[in-house]
Amino acid sequence: MTDLVIRTDRPAHGVRPHADAQGTAMLVMNEALARSRQQEAEEAARDHRLARRLSAGRRWDRLAAYAARRAARARAASG
Repeated sequence: MTDLVIRTDRPAHGVRPHADAQGTAMLVMNEALARSRQQEAEEAARDHRLARRLSAGRRWDRLAAYAARRAARARAASG
């Protein structure tokens, strides 16, 4: 005998489940929530990227100032 397993967790091919008004409203609300969270994540990423760029700029400024001081000391010591 063959064991036939019928899966009921998803509809058969080509069959669309019936959506009621409440289900549609929940779907729209979930999509809006997902869109809102995505926008918040993108904004947080922009803020983080800006902070990284600013800190990198300050780091390069400090390195350039250090290099200038070192070069000035080297010129003073050689001449």
